[in-house]
Amino acid sequence: MLLDSRQRVKLDESDDTLFYSYPRFVNHVDEGFIQQLTDLYRERLQPGMRLFDMMSSWVSHLPEEMAFEQIEGHGLNAEELARNPRLDHFFVQNLNQVQLLPLPDASFDAVLNTVSVQYLQRPEAVFAEIYRVLKPGGIAIISFSNRMFYEKAIAAWREGSESQRVELVRAYFAAVPGFTAIETIARPSSIPTLLRMMGMPSGDPFYAVVAQRSE
Repeated sequence: MLLDSRQRVKLDESDDTLFYSYPRFVNHVDEGFIQQLTDLYRERLQPGMRLFDMMSSWVSHLPEEMAFEQIEGHGLNAEELARNPRLDHFFVQNLNQVQLLPLPDASFDAVLNTVSVQYLQRPEAVFAEIYRVLKPGGIAIISFSNRMFYEKAIAAWREGSESQRVELVRAYFAAVPGFTAIETIARPSSIPTLLRMMGMPSGDPFYAVVAQRSE
């Protein structure tokens, strides 16, 4: 197994559905992160693609000028998902309880996950599902920063450094045979940790791990 039982533990082990039962219409990262993510999507996605926005909310940060054939959404709060103007359809599912997605094989050109990977307790099974629903040659883009709901992140994430978290997501992809061209985009904060601890403003670090389903 990629993670042992202790690494999967959350400080708050109550049902995630309860934690996300009320909507949060806020951005969980700063404008700099959002712009970098939108630029990455602009670079890696193509108009007319079919997208699966996994663990989404009320905003997807996709380029406004790009139109897609279909965007399927998923998350834990129906009110947030219903507010998202980019989603054509969505469903609610707790991936820590049920990993199997109600989606056909090889049905999406891209799978997106934004600042949510840290909450997965069974990432191996979820990443296997990402692979299953991707078309051959499709890509997955997993983006994250250093922010989190601390009590809901798994121990392996809470206890890891930013570089260790990047390697963790790379390992999630590598654990699924058939993912290739695993690529890291790492733009850590330029402000030293000590100064950030003293309250000096700094931009959110931007990390993304991108992988492709083999043809």
